[in-house]
Amino acid sequence: MSMEENAAPVIAIARVEPAPGWMSDLLTLTKARLMTMVLITTFVGFWCGSGEALDWFLLFRALFGTALMAASAGVLNQYIEADVDRLMHRTAQRPLPAGRMQPSTALGLGVLLGVAGLIYLYGRVSLLAAILALATLVVYVAIYTPLKRRTSWCVAVGAVSGGIPPMVGWVSATGHLSAGAWVLFGVLFLWQMPHFLAIAWMYRDEYAQAGFVMLRRNDLSGMKTALESLISAILLLAVTIMPLFLHMASPWYAVAAVLCNGGLLWYASQFLMRRCRVSARTLFFASIIYLPAVLGLLVFAKI
Repeated sequence: MSMEENAAPVIAIARVEPAPGWMSDLLTLTKARLMTMVLITTFVGFWCGSGEALDWFLLFRALFGTALMAASAGVLNQYIEADVDRLMHRTAQRPLPAGRMQPSTALGLGVLLGVAGLIYLYGRVSLLAAILALATLVVYVAIYTPLKRRTSWCVAVGAVSGGIPPMVGWVSATGHLSAGAWVLFGVLFLWQMPHFLAIAWMYRDEYAQAGFVMLRRNDLSGMKTALESLISAILLLAVTIMPLFLHMASPWYAVAAVLCNGGLLWYASQFLMRRCRVSARTLFFASIIYLPAVLGLLVFAKI
């Protein structure tokens, strides 16, 4: 009898990945990473708007209420997009498309978080902070989310909702809107354009398969996408140095901010010249480094 005949049969065992736990699903459903960025920008707005003495208890209340509103926006966004999330590989395992959570549960959670956040901000911070937070929620859920299936203008609309959180922080500290709040809005709004356009270009086929219109319909070469990214980066340079003229920062801040913008402009120009996944990915990572660098400069400019 041969060795082959004596050999035991080999049975292939498929590896089964464990399903995510409820805490992981909750973090995914509330878009914890996006919420973290919202809280950071809210903090920067509060910090820049505060005087010499920072009201830490008021800051906590502003961040807590904003976190509830941001979590609500994340949940409601995924409730609305559950059907198309099933069509994209990177979103198919979210709790709703994967069937680990019922849509009615997600809807109830999203509404509950939003109502609680609105009431909390109104009662513990200010009416204006609550109105701005509500505006962020409405723009993101009721306007940006459905527009993603209709027009590429959704990117700019989404950037509006992303630009409001630092204004929430500013009015929480000051009680009113002023030029500084609008400058912070401009920084966040313009930063999001190259950031999300780079993402849209990298995943253009997947977005198109799901029915999302993230890019101009006739922009097959990516020229318009890359040009919009570069123009936004140029405008961002102008807005970023405005804190110097509003006495929000010292001259060293302006020098450092110009250097940061120079790097972002370089990668945006590379995206325009090459218009490939590699250049888009590089611009995306450059934008990730850029934002905390500039926000950090604004924070340290007051110390």
